[in-house]
Amino acid sequence: MHITIIGAGIGGLTLGLALHRLGISCDIYESNAELKPVGVGINILPHASQFLCKELGLEEDLSNLAVLTQESIFFNRFGQKIYSEPAGKFAGYDYPQFSIHRHDLLQTLLNAYLLRVGSEHLHLGYAALSVDASKGTTTFQIKQSGEILEITSDCVVACDGLHSVIRKQLHPNEGAPKYSGVNMWRGVTRAPAFLTGASMVRAGWLTHGKMVIYPIRNQIDTAGNQLINWVAEIETPKHLKRDWNKKGHLDDFIGAFEDWQFDWLDVPALMRNADTILEFPMIDQDPLPFWTKELTTLLGDAAHPMYPRGSNGAGQSILDARCLAELLAQDQPVSQALIAYEKKRLSETAQVVLANRINPPDAILREVYERSSDQPFDQIDNIISAQELSQISNNYKKITGSDPASLGR
Repeated sequence: MHITIIGAGIGGLTLGLALHRLGISCDIYESNAELKPVGVGINILPHASQFLCKELGLEEDLSNLAVLTQESIFFNRFGQKIYSEPAGKFAGYDYPQFSIHRHDLLQTLLNAYLLRVGSEHLHLGYAALSVDASKGTTTFQIKQSGEILEITSDCVVACDGLHSVIRKQLHPNEGAPKYSGVNMWRGVTRAPAFLTGASMVRAGWLTHGKMVIYPIRNQIDTAGNQLINWVAEIETPKHLKRDWNKKGHLDDFIGAFEDWQFDWLDVPALMRNADTILEFPMIDQDPLPFWTKELTTLLGDAAHPMYPRGSNGAGQSILDARCLAELLAQDQPVSQALIAYEKKRLSETAQVVLANRINPPDAILREVYERSSDQPFDQIDNIISAQELSQISNNYKKITGSDPASLGR
């Protein structure tokens, strides 16, 4: 059996490693002629890190690059603590929560793929044009020469991301992306550690401005600074094209956070000292009716683009890859494996897409914002109980498959 993988992102590389582990050969075709550093920070929760660490053996490599998140903590826009809970191994899971630069994760996956599968099975500068689903044949254009060629394999897995060519082919009449009404600005800043030095902070609410802040690299200089990832989110009618790498402008959003000078962090200073700022509107797509057509299927963002809330975008791609590889390794026709993969993962990821729209972990912030009328509080227990806060968090974990019961810790 031989598999064609379109796209060398997190999903494609993870799938390639997963297939190789199970004795299935593959080739990855990537449209970019060079794999350059892209994006900023992401989180990999234990339900996804379990596969990277246990099955793919990457725990040491990732631990050397990432911050092992100790806690998830919530504040209002006045810097008052609302709720906190331990994360990853600190919560009793067997595997860590990794807070990591997207490039560091991609490079770790790429290095493992080149070492285990081989550079001859990675093809850069191959732009997918179309697929013949009945034959498992993909038509590519080699960007450097303009040559058109066809590659046939036992099946084709499109991991070609938010702007998937194959998704558009399978669903030519799909509706427009769903804009949430929220714009995001993402940045990374070299700064001293704050709180535990491994805290993931969510603060404020979208009406006035919301922040997600966490470190993604330790000891980046002789002063012991960290690389801090931050995301600013503000409700806005402005709707821009999806692009993970569109340059953002500080003046467009910093006004909402100028008074966020807390004893645990100076947020406006963090923003002003950023190495880079990217702008990205919070957009997703409605869950698809199907991913699979004959010998072709979708995986990762190509299958289920979702709001980047709850640290689940990359994680769900990793879970897709594990599921598909394991089904392809079973004694059944390839077409049946693809159908079984879709049957399991489409419904699971659809729940996450919809939950991220309505009740992500950030719903804790919304509840406090509404119940406190966006005013400082004397005691959080007078606003909402610890039990209710925990329930909001645990309900989301159950939907995403990251609750302890689903993983056996």
